[in-house]
Amino acid sequence: MISRGNNKVDKTDELLKNLDKIHTTQLGMLRIKRNLSLDTDDVVEWCKKRISSLDIHIKRKGKNYYISAADCIITVNACSYTIITAHKNGSEKHV
Repeated sequence: MISRGNNKVDKTDELLKNLDKIHTTQLGMLRIKRNLSLDTDDVVEWCKKRISSLDIHIKRKGKNYYISAADCIITVNACSYTIITAHKNGSEKHV
């Protein structure tokens, strides 16, 4: 289920349309791996799979998208499509 919040359908659809543009920095990759205890070197691909899954909630708040999946919350900059951070679900209150 993709939930798109109050009158934000066009803005959250933009994220899904631009999935190929999603990336992160070297420090972002380290932060995401640490926060989610990931054992993969392809953090961006891992996040893209979560973002494109069916059971998510996407919310645009200010300059960021917050993608809430069953196990994590991923924060993506809405202009640059940079993954800023990700946390285990329940450890962040943005969505």
